[in-house]
Parts: sequence; C-alpha cells; structure tokens
Amino acid sequence: MATDKSQLSVHDELVSTRIRSRIKAAGVRFHANDNIADFIEEGELAALQAEVQARLVGVLESLVIDVDSDHNTQDTARRVAKMYVQEVFRGRYIEQPPVTEFPNIERLNELMIVGPITVRSACSHHLCPIMGKVWVGVMPNEHSNLIGLSKYARLIEWVMSRPQIQEEAVSQIADLLMQKLQPDGLAIVMEADHFCMHWRGVKDTETKMINSVMRGSFLRDANLRREFLALLPKRG
Repeated sequence: MATDKSQLSVHDELVSTRIRSRIKAAGVRFHANDNIADFIEEGELAALQAEVQARLVGVLESLVIDVDSDHNTQDTARRVAKMYVQEVFRGRYIEQPPVTEFPNIERLNELMIVGPITVRSACSHHLCPIMGKVWVGVMPNEHSNLIGLSKYARLIEWVMSRPQIQEEAVSQIADLLMQKLQPDGLAIVMEADHFCMHWRGVKDTETKMINSVMRGSFLRDANLRREFLALLPKRG
C-alpha cells in the first residue's frame, strides 16, 4: 500500500486530531450529519483522505483479508477512502454550493412543487445506502427569494451526502430552504429505501420510509397541506 501506516503512530500528528481540536475549541457540534468545512484548512482534505485510507487497511487486515496478495482488495482502502471523503460523505467536508437568488418581482404567491428529486445517502447507524426521492412544496410571498430548479437538487444533495437518518435529514433540508427562500410556507416529503433493512437484519426488501416536514403556512393551513399532498404523484 502506498500509504505509510507509520503516520498513525503519533496521535498528535493526525490531521483528524487537528480538525477535531479546532471544532471543539469553537464549541461546535460535529455529528455525522454536520458540515465541518469551516474547520478544514487548505490541503488538509487530501491528508484526511490518506489517513482514512491507512485506517481502512487496518480494518481489512482485522477482517483477515490478505490485502498484500489478494488482487481484488489491494487497492480497496484507497478506493473506499476516496469514496467516503470525495463522494458519498462530501457534504460534510465542502462548503455549501453557491446558489443565485432572484427577487420575487412578479410577487408570486401560489403553491409551487419541485420534485421528485433523487437523493442518495447512508444510514449513520450502519453506513448502508439510503436511496429515495424528495418533493418540495413552496408557498412564496412578495419578499421571498426564488432559485432555479437545479439549485434545489444541489442544496438537497449537499445535505444528503453525509451519514444521515431520514427523520433528521428532512428537517435539515427544510431549515436550509427556509433560510434561502424566506417563503410563507415550506413542505418536504421524502420517500426512501433503507439498505440497513434490505441488506442486513430482517432483509425486508419491500418496506420504505415516508416522512414529511411542514413549516409556516403548510403547518397552519390544513387545506394548503392537503392540496400539496394531493398534487404529489402516486409513490411506491
């Protein structure tokens, strides 16, 4: 393996230790579904990936896999480290994607629905995939900001590309979109398959989780809530 495991022999030299120390000094939470980009300095993300790679070599060895002679797993630690840091958990380590906001010049105040947006994440309990779709309902007002359709997908992906549990993920998405759009109301519905249930445990391949978050006028107005839910396409 290209990664020198000796870099892990002195705890204070670990880049993860430096990052963690900054976060703790700031008194900021760093749970699995939190973004920590503000505490990562230039060049440290590559070093963090190398550290994860070295740790994964040890995991494979503890699973009694001969990573030295097994041609299928000789490069697995590098591939998995890159996958975690640069792909499936990248929403923890990168800044929020830029989003251009437009004023509501025409004073639009009718229900808008965006979706289905495909979402991919991983259960923070077992790191098994979560695959699903999200629908967003927005009730704008004259002071709301408007964003392009693709920006909904970018912001939602940023939240979902972290270890999540679905119940918390929909709330994080709602908080972010309320902040960006400043609407009268916001509604989120997520439907997802959980491979921690399909692939392990009871191995039930049919069960999905569907949950929602309602904010503002969607929470106060039962008729608006019913209109939004009735306009969603049949799921499943």
